[in-house]
Formats: sequence, C-alpha cells, structure tokens
Amino acid sequence: MDVTAYIRELLFGNDCVIVPGFGAFIGNYTPAQIDSSSGTFYPPSKKISFNRSLNHNDGLLAGRISASSGMNFADAKSLVEEFISGVRKKLERGEKVIFDNIGSFVNNQEGSLQFEPDKNANYLLDSYGLEPFHCVPVAGFEIRKHNLRNADKDPVRQAAIRRALWRAAIIVPLLGLVVAVPLKTNLFKGKVESTTLNPLVNAEFESNRKALDESNKINIPAETKTTTPEIKKPAVTENIPEVKPHAGSYIVITGSFKSRENADTQVKMLTEEGFSPEILTSDNGFFRVCAIVCGDIQTATEKKDSIIKKFPGTWVWKK
Repeated sequence: MDVTAYIRELLFGNDCVIVPGFGAFIGNYTPAQIDSSSGTFYPPSKKISFNRSLNHNDGLLAGRISASSGMNFADAKSLVEEFISGVRKKLERGEKVIFDNIGSFVNNQEGSLQFEPDKNANYLLDSYGLEPFHCVPVAGFEIRKHNLRNADKDPVRQAAIRRALWRAAIIVPLLGLVVAVPLKTNLFKGKVESTTLNPLVNAEFESNRKALDESNKINIPAETKTTTPEIKKPAVTENIPEVKPHAGSYIVITGSFKSRENADTQVKMLTEEGFSPEILTSDNGFFRVCAIVCGDIQTATEKKDSIIKKFPGTWVWKK
C-alpha cells in the first residue's frame, strides 16, 4: 500500500503531518511572488519542509489509513512501521528515496538525512487551480516618459475644471431662484380656491358663492377661504330647523353643501363637538352649516380659529 498518498492527503488539511519514527512534514505559507528576471508570477502556496526531530506517533497518519482502508488501527500502525523500515534500508544503501509530489530524501557524505522539497507541489487549498504564468513587459514603454508627456497637459485640464466650476457657480443659483420663486409667491398660482383633502367628505363647490356673497353684503376677514366638501353618507334622520340669523351678527360657517343630507351629517358632527349648529339656506339653494353666531368679529374669529383644524374651510360671514 502506498503510504505517501495518505501523507499527501493529510498535507492539504494539516500544517504538520508526523511519520512515526521518521520525522514530520511541515507546511509553510508562502505569499505570491514575482520573478522579475523571468517575468514569472507565482501564486500563494504552502511549501513543505521536513523536521526529523518530530517523530513521535500522534496517531494522525495511522488513523487516516484506518478510516480510509477499513483496517483496524493496530494494522494501520504496523503498515506505517513497515513502510518506514523499507525507507531506512534504502537510505542506508545510499539510494535516493522519493515521496511523489512531496520531495526526496538522501543521506549525505556525513550520513545526515537531507530533504529536497518538490518545487511544483502546492498544498494550499486557497490556490487550487492557480498556475504560475509569464508576463512579458510591453516593449518601448517607460513610465517616466509617459508621466512627463502627461505633465504638460495638467494646466489645460485644470483650466477646464476652473471653467466648469465658474459655470456651476452661476447656473446653480439661477436654478434655485427658478424653483424658489413659484413656491414663495403667487406668481404662477391660478385663481382657484383650494379645497380640503378631508377623507370624510367628497368635494362639492358652490360655483356662484361670490355673486351670492356680494348680494348679501358679505364681510369676511382676510383669511384664506376654503369650502368643506360634502360627505357622501346616508341621510341623517334628524330634522334641523332652518333659521334666519339676526342682522348685524357674525356667523361662523363650517361648510356649504348642495345636498341637505351632507349638511345634516356635518351638523351631527358639530353637535358631538358640543356646538348647537343650525342650517342656513342661501338664495342659490345651497345649505350652509352655522356652528355658532357671535355678536362681534373678534369672538367669531377666535371661534373660527379653534375649529378650523377639525373643519377645514371654516369662514366668518357677517349678516
């Protein structure tokens, strides 16, 4: 049986493989190298050296033979001893003993054991499949001449960079103004009243409210007026009386609806908030929901500000 095959197998996964009574093979990591004279690149490798002082039996080699061949450990140990005995006899006769893909042994003139590793053997698994290769330098290429030739082009490139920076310094502020002016002013805003996006209601606008307000002498403070869209819900069974406000009073209106059902729904919401709402009928047939009637503009404005978050589009109407 070829014991060297088991030694090679163990060298791939171990840095030290002891052959009892003979010595130990040691794996040493060697980084990638370049031979500049020949232009050869060598991958990382694990080179093998030999230490004759480490010859005790650690059971590694015999255990691998036993596990691979199926023989018991004692027979595997005897097999290793017979193999080493044959190697020693060859060395004593002056013969050269070769361990395939590992190295060779020979006794020198002084009788000392000499080991010569196989330079082509690589037991580093991370370098599996990597082979040395040659790379011939490009003829006529000198890095110093290349750098000197490009050094003359640096001022031109720097000038181009400066021009690009100047252009960016002018264009970027102009772009900022183009974006900021429409956002900060009403320059590009259409004359369309905004409406709420309240998910509880669907938009319903009073198209002729401006004409109606002028006919009723509306005096609304300088706040942005929005209309509360109507709610598409089932009709409320409550009957809210329609009233006419007293002249000279300030009325807080929370919404104007074409449908009486939607007006009744908002009345119910105001009632749950603690108000005593009323429904006012305008000349154009819309139903305006009155949250509260105040005697002065200051009180009406305060009431409007207190509920405008709950009922967006609330405004003050002077009757």
